[in-house]
Amino acid sequence: MKRPLRAIVAAGLLAAGSIVAVILGGNASADTQICDQYGSTTIGGKYVVQNNRWGTTAQQCINVTSTGFSITRQDGVGNTSGAPVSYPSIFVGCHYTNCSPGTNLPVQVKNISSAPGSISYNYVSGAIYDAAYDIWLDPTPKKDGVNQMEIMIWFNRQGSIQPIGSPVGNASIAGRTWEVWRGSNGSNNVISYLAPSAITSMSFDVMAFINDTRSRGAITSDWYLTSIQAGFEPWQGGVGLAVNSFSQSVNTGGTSTPPPSTTPPPQTSSPSPTTPPPGGSGCSVKYTAPSVWNNGFTADVLITNTGSGTINGWTLTYNLPSGQTVTSAWNATVSQSGSAVTARNLSYNGTLSPGASTSFGYQATLSGTYSSPTSFSLNGVACTRA
Repeated sequence: MKRPLRAIVAAGLLAAGSIVAVILGGNASADTQICDQYGSTTIGGKYVVQNNRWGTTAQQCINVTSTGFSITRQDGVGNTSGAPVSYPSIFVGCHYTNCSPGTNLPVQVKNISSAPGSISYNYVSGAIYDAAYDIWLDPTPKKDGVNQMEIMIWFNRQGSIQPIGSPVGNASIAGRTWEVWRGSNGSNNVISYLAPSAITSMSFDVMAFINDTRSRGAITSDWYLTSIQAGFEPWQGGVGLAVNSFSQSVNTGGTSTPPPSTTPPPQTSSPSPTTPPPGGSGCSVKYTAPSVWNNGFTADVLITNTGSGTINGWTLTYNLPSGQTVTSAWNATVSQSGSAVTARNLSYNGTLSPGASTSFGYQATLSGTYSSPTSFSLNGVACTRA
């Protein structure tokens, strides 16, 4: 699924949203109705609640309580193969210059000691939506516009919708197993953690997800956490969906240490010495592009040792078609010179016994019509296409 930004807003609309917050008194003490497209208010002296109807002209209203909000009207209808119609949510931090009261965000990841959060949702049947807990990060202390990295925790989904990109494995975080997806919506990178079944409430440290994303090479400790949000992305229906309660803090003053994880380590290790794949044509490559949009794509590359001996360290080379440029990668060190791409193993996936496979992926920009590379060589030996 490809979707645009959640809140691409003209300056005039941003001003309109601010006016609504003033009209509402800024801090909601009793139940408050918001129907303005980008209307918002604050609760608890700490959080911002926003209607954020960015993907439709149809009406949407939310009822803001002292601890959360509920959707009371949602007339928009979105294509389930495309973007949702809105993202009503509650957040701490800064979203398009709208910063929550007293927030210490943005703050560098390396300066965060913990980020304890909790959420309680109310779900409904007969609607198509996801319940999301969003974590936004950027290389700069950005308070406006688009952040480069979105971590999206899917607590629930209903209907034929899925995270952006494609599955890249599983992760054990906060005492649960999550399916991990990776991709881009064309404007920012996204790593999503999909729960196998609906979670109605949970208390956890957001840093566990940030550390896992960091271990995948998507961010560094020098990046900034800019906001943390929780709410719903409805495609169709959604009246009655509610965030019953939301609590989120970001504690600084110590260095964050990644907890034990089943995910691969950061992509900083030097590749081990390589040996040619034995047995002549001893390798096969399966190359797929699970997500392609108008100016970019993600690629998955599966390497299989089809020879009779073990490969100790690998280097895969091939040429990308014109107009394709690699921008980021995972599970391999990937470099590009002109059209020539070189992908080298990391410390944990360099050994391939006979019949064994490993995979890596990357995101790239695209100019023109997409096409796949046609030939590959592993350690100087031509591979067959799978």
